[in-house]
Amino acid sequence: MFRGNHPTRVDDKGRLKIPAEFKRVIDDKYGQKFYITSLDGTIAQVYPFEEWEQIEHKLAGLSTFNPTKKKFLSATGYWGQEVEIDGQGRLLLPQLLRDAAQLKGDVAVVGYQKYLEVRNLDTYRKQVLEDKITPDDAKTLDELGI
Repeated sequence: MFRGNHPTRVDDKGRLKIPAEFKRVIDDKYGQKFYITSLDGTIAQVYPFEEWEQIEHKLAGLSTFNPTKKKFLSATGYWGQEVEIDGQGRLLLPQLLRDAAQLKGDVAVVGYQKYLEVRNLDTYRKQVLEDKITPDDAKTLDELGI
């Protein structure tokens, strides 16, 4: 399971070095293939291919005329690319997404249980500081048993 924030860098060629904490999870549980995508071009979502295939399987069960399914597939297809991790533990982020999300230099790599998010470090820090957990959020978490 992926958890925590492990800042790293995207090099000049657009390669993301997977932090060691996440690389161990990948080596233990997943293969070398990944699907990197986004819902809106502001955050890169890095799915081990096995996890992405589970999403695709669920989508396949929906009607081809479902408008939300079409919107989701359009967005994730536009931003997405299948990639393989190289021998040095790096993933090449899609150029289109890299440019839109400003993923160069220092980035945050955040674990979201089954996938990773890659964010511009300064933008992420600002968002976390400005969008604090509210009493309503705490109530919702309590209702969920967390």
